[in-house]
Amino acid sequence: MRIRVRRTGGFAGIERRAEVDTSARPDAEEWQTLARRVLASGRSAPPAGVPDGFSYEITVGDRTVHTADPRLTDDERELVTRVLKEGA
Repeated sequence: MRIRVRRTGGFAGIERRAEVDTSARPDAEEWQTLARRVLASGRSAPPAGVPDGFSYEITVGDRTVHTADPRLTDDERELVTRVLKEGA
């Protein structure tokens, strides 16, 4: 499973992208469970954000959901943080 995150906005307006392929990871099931929860709770269209806040586009396989600060769920925040930290 490929999980991609695109973060835009913020004070400087810098875009950041990262991707994780879970297929060869020993913790793949954990990533996949988290990704499924995010897809289940996500929005298909970008929500209104706040000034200088981040907006996120999360793509798992061929499905994309959107979220924005300060309305991230705990699952969304965890997945975004992990992908941006560990992804290439």
